[in-house]
Amino acid sequence: MRLSGEQHYQRFLRSASARKSSTKKSRMFNLIEYGADPSGTLDSSEAILKAVEDAFKVQSASGMLWGVNNLGGVVIDLHGGYYKIGKPIRFPSGGGNLVFQGGTIKASDNFPSTGYLVELHSPQSSHRLSRHNSHSANRTAVHASNLGIYYEDITFRDVLFDANFRGGGLLVVDSARTRVTNCFFTHFLTDGILVEGGHETFVSDCFLGQHLTVGGDPRERNFSGTAINLASNDNAVTDVAIFSAAVGVLLRGQANILTGVHCYNKATYWGGVGILVRLPGSSQTRLDNCYMDYTGIVLEDPFQVIITNAFFLGDAYITLKSIKGEISGLNIVDNTFTGSSNSPIVKLDHSEKPFTHIDQVVVDRNSVRGMALKSTVGRLTVAGKGSQWTADFSGLLVFPDRITHVQYALHSRDRRSIPVHALTGVANNKVVVEATGVVDAVVSVAVDQYLMPGEVNHF
Repeated sequence: MRLSGEQHYQRFLRSASARKSSTKKSRMFNLIEYGADPSGTLDSSEAILKAVEDAFKVQSASGMLWGVNNLGGVVIDLHGGYYKIGKPIRFPSGGGNLVFQGGTIKASDNFPSTGYLVELHSPQSSHRLSRHNSHSANRTAVHASNLGIYYEDITFRDVLFDANFRGGGLLVVDSARTRVTNCFFTHFLTDGILVEGGHETFVSDCFLGQHLTVGGDPRERNFSGTAINLASNDNAVTDVAIFSAAVGVLLRGQANILTGVHCYNKATYWGGVGILVRLPGSSQTRLDNCYMDYTGIVLEDPFQVIITNAFFLGDAYITLKSIKGEISGLNIVDNTFTGSSNSPIVKLDHSEKPFTHIDQVVVDRNSVRGMALKSTVGRLTVAGKGSQWTADFSGLLVFPDRITHVQYALHSRDRRSIPVHALTGVANNKVVVEATGVVDAVVSVAVDQYLMPGEVNHF
């Protein structure tokens, strides 16, 4: 049967409609097909927002947290494009199992300074962004009913986020099990990544820097912003390099772990901080195998914090900052410190309030070259002929005028004379041993600052 021209045209329209419908049902969304400009010449905000909106409609299935639709593994593919946007790309609420990958997103010159290039932020979220103000997520409520979580299993990979000094890179609010991997964040004004609420955001194999530099930059004193800002619980940052920012990683939540993080964002000399653990919510923090490159770690009233296997280069050190005057369960062990200024490896900042509650703190087994060793345990040997021996630990111990445990032994080098001797003084981190008579002796003293005074160590 021969078709008329009109019939051919109608068949073409039906075929095109079918192809378009098929595209909408596809699990792969190509931004270019939505009219986004991969050259970065034209603004692609609306095209990308439309693609994201359609991706969240492709499927609504169960299998995820209550209120979060399983999108089936849908992929929003940038296809190596360079897209300029004038507004944040905010994801619709209530979706999960989605991948955003493969290209560059850059803020235009009129991008709002308070925005983030990509935002997982539901209108229903109770969180108000505070950046550096302390906030701790309500773990009990979330675990009890899953209420308050609006995204799950969202993955960002192989994306370059260029904020063009207009705002931040990525915002994640009230999301569970989010992955950010093999991404690059630069030119952020506020944060490279900000996570508020939720839990289990994993950042791995990423590079973050406000300015593009490999160190020794004359602009370093003016670096600002925060590379990774976590006001959330149970997150992991792994194998990440932070090369320029005022603060490398800011932790404001509980049970976070950093492993293999290299911070050379802004030197301590210029006022920079590599890792800042801030109150409240700064408990159960683990920093393992990190590289602090001319910039240090600041802990505010640390509670159950572990710093181990780290490398501190260029006089980088750890600051214990008093807010409420409390430290409990702090372990700084098996780290390496290298410098040239003889600066202490651990410093106290109690200018506003002295530390009054110090319990279960261990600073020990650290390797130090060119810096001053600090520890909560110490051993000294004092030898000489006399009736009094003083072991001075004031240059070694972390906390002033605080020794909670002492052991000593007196060895008389004159076997014919073994006098009566006793511990007669423990003050200002000095231990005094006296004998009833003059004797040539060697006195060995061991002290620690581990426990609260008067507590019993149960081993």
